[in-house]
Amino acid sequence: MRFLRLSLLMSLAAGLLSACAVSVSHRSDGFARPEAWTVEAENPAATVSFSGGTVDIDTPQGLTLWLKQPLVAPVEISFDAMAVSEGGDNDHVSDLNAFWMASNKDGSDVLSRPRSGAFAEYDDMRAYYVGIGGNRNSTTRFRRYVGESGNRPLLPAHDLSDPVHMLKPNVWTHIALKVEAEGVTVHRDGRVLFRLADPAPYGQGHFGLRTTKSHLRFRNLTVK
Repeated sequence: MRFLRLSLLMSLAAGLLSACAVSVSHRSDGFARPEAWTVEAENPAATVSFSGGTVDIDTPQGLTLWLKQPLVAPVEISFDAMAVSEGGDNDHVSDLNAFWMASNKDGSDVLSRPRSGAFAEYDDMRAYYVGIGGNRNSTTRFRRYVGESGNRPLLPAHDLSDPVHMLKPNVWTHIALKVEAEGVTVHRDGRVLFRLADPAPYGQGHFGLRTTKSHLRFRNLTVK
């Protein structure tokens, strides 16, 4: 009886440890499951296609592709991205953007209130945002959205215009977005692009790929 009781306790402990591991660590299957995502597109002519672990976004106006699963910090989101330039109508090499840890301003699920895909409709979120090669590939910026319409705070150190920080056509670049106790960092190709020591970091929310008037491809998404 004592052996049986000990075995049951050990089994319960193992189950608890396994549950904890699942709650703090998750590896995404990338872009293999279209049903894991939802699209907010400003123009019905936009296309989002999934094939072989790659997603292709081709849009004449604003579009956000949200991962339906909410994330909890500490977290690292990494993926490869490419601005396509193959002569298509939207192949402008511009606006490799992302939101992460996004929620409505009251802290509720950002997907509970659908948006049209127009950029201004996201102003009232609480979120982190990075825009690489925005404004027709002339700016690269990081912002901490504070949930106020018309207010997109931008620190001078987070507003880059050097050509080295812009997009190159048809070249894969690796992006890693991290939220940790000590702050938020954006890495590009293994180097820190932006860093923010956030005294009140956003601890949970959704991740979304964002662009406008462009043609982008993404692959190798990992969330851990």
